Amino acid sequence: MPGSDNEPIPTRLRRRQLGALLAALPWLGGCTGGGALHAGPVSDHFDGQRFFNPGGAGPRSLLELARWRLGGQREDWPDAYPSPFPPDRPPPRVAGRALRVSFVGHASFLLQGAGLNILTDPVWSERASPFSFVGPRRANPPGIAFDDLPPIDAVLVSHGHYDHLDVETLARLWRRDRPRIVAPLGHDATIRAHDPSIAVTTADWRDAVPLGPGVEAVLEQVHHWTARGIGDRNRALWCGFVLRGLGDGVFFAGDTGFDEGRPFRRVAERHGPLGLALLPIGAYEPRWFMEPQHMNPAEAVEGFRLLGARQALGYHWGTFRLTDEGVARPAEDLAGALAASGLEPARFLAARPGQVLESATRG
Repeated sequence: MPGSDNEPIPTRLRRRQLGALLAALPWLGGCTGGGALHAGPVSDHFDGQRFFNPGGAGPRSLLELARWRLGGQREDWPDAYPSPFPPDRPPPRVAGRALRVSFVGHASFLLQGAGLNILTDPVWSERASPFSFVGPRRANPPGIAFDDLPPIDAVLVSHGHYDHLDVETLARLWRRDRPRIVAPLGHDATIRAHDPSIAVTTADWRDAVPLGPGVEAVLEQVHHWTARGIGDRNRALWCGFVLRGLGDGVFFAGDTGFDEGRPFRRVAERHGPLGLALLPIGAYEPRWFMEPQHMNPAEAVEGFRLLGARQALGYHWGTFRLTDEGVARPAEDLAGALAASGLEPARFLAARPGQVLESATRG
């Protein structure tokens, strides 16, 4: 029978290689047709058809993807990687300038402050994939049960890869709370194709979107790319977000390569020292493939230094198996990078689902 131990070894190897390739396609945007289609004027990062990283690298080709997935060496992951923190049960609201941050998992955070409840890249689905039967599967449950979420006022979506833009979760949030959903240019098409009733605010780099009294989200340029299928690569934009008026300011980087530090220098120049940086530290091996799109922990530490932020939380690790490094290696490499840099380890934590950070403001 197919997949049994009686299969010839070459057949089993081919089957495993094909499975590995299919498992990588969803988050890399090479699996299905259709997706976001943006039309607008030419700019310094849009050629009239596709967006690009000014002065930077584009996404890897499908041939390079195949080379990685069929020939790479993956470190083992356990079936489950439970968090040491119990599931969080957040309060309904956090008033004033205090900030409460709860880590849900992967790139999903609940940010509470100024009376607002804000989610970043919310994913409550079991897989980061367009399919229910293949693709990266959760190694731990969300750090907040969906039913324990307080009323959500705003949702920030950084780009369209399946581990960041989860249309099922967005639809659940929309049906329940009618939050303001903010995304870079083009992603309204993807979200509304799933549910035409959902209202989406799209914006360009450097645009500011008000979220509530005294709080706005500013879309910032980072070095990445996006796709939902083979034919829509970079037909929509990607971004990080600076949240002004929330605590002492928060930078959520979404996904980004280090890009010689330029994303972090830009944010520091435009916004000054911020209270909190949320930075990705995982999905970085092999470096020949991942370097343009995902930082490793040493680069994240250098980005934190360039930002001049007071505190950082590392995410994008330990929940979905996307790349070749082992489940715990991002946290281990982060500890080594902090030691080499001389930074106090408590200033940059590798977040685990259910973990909560509460901070007061400078003034």
